[in-house]
Amino acid sequence: MSQAKTKTGALITIISVFFFWGFVAASNDILIPVFKEALSLTQTQSQLISFAFYVAYTVGSLIYFGISRLRKKDILNSIGYRNGLALGLLISALGTLLFIPAANSGSFILLISGLFIVGLGFSLQQTAANTIMIVLGDPTKASQRLSMAGGINNIGTTIGPVIIAFAIFGSSSNATSTLNLESVKIPYLVLGAAFLIVAVIFKFSSVPDKIDSISEAEEDSAAGKLPLDSAIKTTEQKKGPFAYPQLVLGMIAIFVYVGVEVSTASNLPEFLKQHVGFESKQIAPYISLFWASLMIGRWTSAAGAFGVPDRTK
Repeated sequence: MSQAKTKTGALITIISVFFFWGFVAASNDILIPVFKEALSLTQTQSQLISFAFYVAYTVGSLIYFGISRLRKKDILNSIGYRNGLALGLLISALGTLLFIPAANSGSFILLISGLFIVGLGFSLQQTAANTIMIVLGDPTKASQRLSMAGGINNIGTTIGPVIIAFAIFGSSSNATSTLNLESVKIPYLVLGAAFLIVAVIFKFSSVPDKIDSISEAEEDSAAGKLPLDSAIKTTEQKKGPFAYPQLVLGMIAIFVYVGVEVSTASNLPEFLKQHVGFESKQIAPYISLFWASLMIGRWTSAAGAFGVPDRTK
């Protein structure tokens, strides 16, 4: 099959966005205690930082799904998956610009609005990137490639909190100072510039722009479930995404898993402050260790994506 061999160049390009997702998501955990102290927020209000970011994934997905249903055509197949990734990166870059007025004025509304727009861009990026990852090699190892990409994502989550904390706190011991609050905009503007650069790279990369509708049938055929012609007929007979029970169960599993993951990381700073006596500037390494622990598990599950002997795995 034409897709049996992993397209290494395209794979390396596509996993770069997985790194960005992790870097920004984990960095939000540093913003929570900083803005909680600087703006005198309650613990519930501070959790809106994570909520605004992650609810954007849901809103973005619903917008994408709704437009596709109205047009009766997948919009990513219309504009191209590679172009969709570039567009998502541009949307996220626009969101980072709001950190300038948010940090300068100490506006909580502008802060979470910026994070919401960044999350909207990530939603489009994830819709495109996860699909592309499936067709970049052997369909039977698609889940392992996604796990490997999740490991790259966790590299971002591991180093993100430390880098953002250093950018915000620097050598100062006062986490609530205006200088530190304004320092929030610096790393996010750098991220915005990185988004723009990667968007240009994607535009001219070898990442697939179109995903054939036959790909799913090829996956079933490659897995030995059905002959290719029968798999195509079976695929065409199914109406809508909810016709696949594994998709519904997968959505439930991801909802529960991400809920536990994000709520733990978001509330870990307050737990360390109340029960261990840490200051905000001391929290970042422990958030990084939390995400690093998850990284170990993801890299372990991705071992099968590499062409190495079983003993090495």
